[in-house]
Amino acid sequence: MSKVISFQIPKASNTFIQYQEDRGKYFYNNLHQHPQTQLTVIMEGRGQLLVGDYVGRFDAGDVFLLGENVPHVFRSDAEYFEEDNDLKIAGNTVFFDFQAFGTAIDKVEDFRDLLLLNEQINGCFKIHGDTKQEVFDLLNGFNELKGLDKLQRSIHILSKLDFSSEDLEALNLIPVSRSMSEKDGKRMDQVMRYILENSHRTITLDEIAERAYMSKEAFCRFFKLRTRRTFTQYMQQLRITEAKKLLLESDMSIAQISYQVGFQTLSHFNKTFKSMTNQTPKSWRKLN
Repeated sequence: MSKVISFQIPKASNTFIQYQEDRGKYFYNNLHQHPQTQLTVIMEGRGQLLVGDYVGRFDAGDVFLLGENVPHVFRSDAEYFEEDNDLKIAGNTVFFDFQAFGTAIDKVEDFRDLLLLNEQINGCFKIHGDTKQEVFDLLNGFNELKGLDKLQRSIHILSKLDFSSEDLEALNLIPVSRSMSEKDGKRMDQVMRYILENSHRTITLDEIAERAYMSKEAFCRFFKLRTRRTFTQYMQQLRITEAKKLLLESDMSIAQISYQVGFQTLSHFNKTFKSMTNQTPKSWRKLN
């Protein structure tokens, strides 16, 4: 099956481990997928992370684990795309290509735990606590490793991933459907870009369906199948996520934030915020 947006990790064939350091103005901003499992440390930069039914934030110091062929995007905040700024991003990523083992991973007893581990990485996980610190430490100097030292360090990193631990937070409420066709992936990327660029205002179903070159009914089926949320639910999640950022980082009033993120009335904002967080915006701001 073709992949979402042509995106291949630069690597030699049959290589289990590939290390990549991203440096620049902003992160790769197309919805994409690749056959490698991905462990990413955000060193610098911030923005929105979209993976399946998850809509959230990423910031410097965060560590994320993503399964193979899971469509995702780390989309830097709008200010990173402005010409006149000094903002930069930095991220260090290890890609694990379990397919490089071929059929050996099924036949060799020593590889069985690796196979079981990869099967558990369905969707996206955020890593916290001691495990996060251990990953940071093990990635330190990773770019200088070669051969068996590189393999040993990689296996050591994977051995730290305990899915029964609270250190690994599953971000997807529903298991992510892996892989999309190239056509669907490009369409979904266009839809997501439009949503993010216009989330501060009302986006009608007619408008977004037209953007996707689909009927309203077809778009609703298409969108829910790939995000596990209705378009309205997804927009609410996106807006509440942005509102949390503004509540923490700005002195704007709650009413100002409500309109800034796209709600038409303050009462609707308060009701939606409480339904999604079990707190009012005012109490959430005080506690965080």
